[in-house]
Amino acid sequence: MTHRARDKEEFTMPKKRKQYPSEYRRQIVDLARSGRSPEALAREFEPSAPTIRNWIKQADLDEGRGNDGTTTRVRDELRRLRREIKRLRLERDILKKAAGWFAQERGTAQPGGTARRHPTGPDERRTSS
Repeated sequence: MTHRARDKEEFTMPKKRKQYPSEYRRQIVDLARSGRSPEALAREFEPSAPTIRNWIKQADLDEGRGNDGTTTRVRDELRRLRREIKRLRLERDILKKAAGWFAQERGTAQPGGTARRHPTGPDERRTSS
């Protein structure tokens, strides 16, 4: 293998996890609940046995059968709220910068909160002797 080919392999992006449709997951969970093992389902279908076990656990939580985790509805709400917080923080930072810029343009403040003197103010006038 050439040096260039080896470098290319080292820096490839990791594969993205495959997203399975919710109906497909539900059918696999139903098969597991009917008595088939996650390992047997993994051999017959594509998802791995640990993935199938995770789907079963999540389905149990969503249906109120367990209490040792977060339901899908709550997890989706948390995800939505985190996105909203990120957006609001970005907006707040933009508004802070804009307010500082406008205050500086008007001559009322400088970044950092100190007042800015007008160049023709009393401290800047020359006295004649």
